[in-house]
Amino acid sequence: MFNKYIDFLKTLLLYILLSVIAIITIGPFLWLLSTALKSGGENIFSYPPSFIPKNPTLINFKKVWNAINIGRFFLNSTFVALATIVINIFVSALAAYPLARMKFKFKNIIFYGILGTMMVPFQILMISIYILSVRTGMTDSYAGLILPVAVNAFGIFLLRQAFITIPVDIEEAAIIDGCNSFQIWYKILLPLIKPSIATLAIFTFMMSWSRFMWPLIVINNPDYYTLPVGISYLSGLFSSNWRLIASGSLISIVPIIILFLFLQRYFIKGAMAGAVKG
Repeated sequence: MFNKYIDFLKTLLLYILLSVIAIITIGPFLWLLSTALKSGGENIFSYPPSFIPKNPTLINFKKVWNAINIGRFFLNSTFVALATIVINIFVSALAAYPLARMKFKFKNIIFYGILGTMMVPFQILMISIYILSVRTGMTDSYAGLILPVAVNAFGIFLLRQAFITIPVDIEEAAIIDGCNSFQIWYKILLPLIKPSIATLAIFTFMMSWSRFMWPLIVINNPDYYTLPVGISYLSGLFSSNWRLIASGSLISIVPIIILFLFLQRYFIKGAMAGAVKG
């Protein structure tokens, strides 16, 4: 009986701890939502803070929509994010397959070299990538937004770990049936790592959608602005009107939430597959 009480107490404390962490995590989002729904007569910096608006309104979203070309920015971000996902998954899968399934000289050195690039901050490479973009004519274009930052070592690592978890017998059976390496990769192995691909798609979308520094540097034409860059101009248009800034930020968050809801059933499986030791 005493052990049951101990187990109950441990479970209760665990749920309390998880609830506190959840509140801390979701708190900024709730504050953003509360600020966006408050009317102009409410003080958003009142103390004690008020999370529930007295007179909720959607007028702030309408003002944001009319103030900047948010529809164009939204389409730009969507196209850039989707194109980045396709390129990153395709190239990462192509690079991960030989690193996981083939035997060749210096394979481990190449793999560790790729992993080493994860320790190099983007700010160090930014000037070189920008000079390359200027010389190749990719500034003020979708190519400049996508190609220089499309592929990263994390995607290669994640898919390599996923490939490693697949039994070799499946690949050997495909070889006996007459499949070549490309057919094994495309028809056999890729369908088996869909959870990891979905996980990579979520991470890639989040990174591409929220990327601010690179689009700000490589794009001068407002027609190619992505949503984070476009929303940043709200602070210049409205000075300290945080209601409109919060509304614009909420609009930019919605696609990430929708994508995660659609792919969440794959997310945990893919993350666990990527954690397998190779």
